[in-house]
Amino acid sequence: MPIKLSPSKLNLFLECPLCFWLSEKGIHRPSGPFPSLPGGVDRKLKIYFDKYRQLGKLPPELKGKVEGKLYDDMEKMDLWRNNRKGLSWTDEEGNILAGAIDDCLFDKGNFIIVDFKTYGGSEITEEKIEFYQNQLDCYTLLFEKNGLQHPGFAYLIFFIPIEVKENGEIRFDIQVRTVKTNSSRALKTFKEAIKLIKEKRPKKHSECKFCAWADDNWKFE
Repeated sequence: MPIKLSPSKLNLFLECPLCFWLSEKGIHRPSGPFPSLPGGVDRKLKIYFDKYRQLGKLPPELKGKVEGKLYDDMEKMDLWRNNRKGLSWTDEEGNILAGAIDDCLFDKGNFIIVDFKTYGGSEITEEKIEFYQNQLDCYTLLFEKNGLQHPGFAYLIFFIPIEVKENGEIRFDIQVRTVKTNSSRALKTFKEAIKLIKEKRPKKHSECKFCAWADDNWKFE
């Protein structure tokens, strides 16, 4: 039976193979009962960016910080952002990689991935950027497999809350980071994850706080 994976599932695979393997068997890590604040901010940011897309302009926060302009095909943007559709690719065995992007710039024939991140910290470290590397690599692979030329990098746009004003107004510090991407690395991760799913249960990850309770003797069909 074909297997369908997303960048977030591959993130889990890289973080803890056992949690990933268990999730593919229907045993998932606990999650919050309500939509997250970052998810809500992302939705509002897309609406905000679309206002400037319709004007053919960049949001003022991005001027001088990024290359190109907002990709102006709204129909495709709606598709690429759709979590149920998005961008997808099927390998020779029928396995699927699928993901939805936040936004896209276009410059000199290149499609440039843009990903929004709401961040509560004060400093954006290299470790923080590396945490999103696989996600951006996967989007790059999906662009390539869908015939979309890219420049070999993507933009992470961090929205860092710095002040709360009257009437619930929040002021953000907006920082842009350029991240080099590698589709071959994403493809390797995808293939390794598919292989693991088909194998026997992996051992517990010594540093994972989620699967530490799992019994190595449990049997799965």
